[in-house]
Amino acid sequence: MDIIVILFLVIGLFFFLGGAVGIIRMPDFYTRLHPAGKLDTLGIFAMVTGLSLYNLQHFSFEALLLSAKMFLIVFFVFLSSPTATHSIVDAGMRAGLRHWTKKKRRG
Repeated sequence: MDIIVILFLVIGLFFFLGGAVGIIRMPDFYTRLHPAGKLDTLGIFAMVTGLSLYNLQHFSFEALLLSAKMFLIVFFVFLSSPTATHSIVDAGMRAGLRHWTKKKRRG
């Protein structure tokens, strides 16, 4: 069971790290929002899954209730993160922020 917990935590760390690198490496506002939205939802899902499995190793009603609360947090992040990302993109579009285009080479 410990190997599965560690695997989920490493997967969550991978998504958080990959999202952070994606935010730094992407060229403009709109493309940076894509990894920002993904690292929230997928990273927190993997991390909370690992933590709730670790919590349920000593099974009791309290442990089950705590794991259910953790998954409620994941549920609310799943609802709010894509909605917030969409709202931020919409605000950028309304403000007239242009998207990135590749520059043509001369010569």
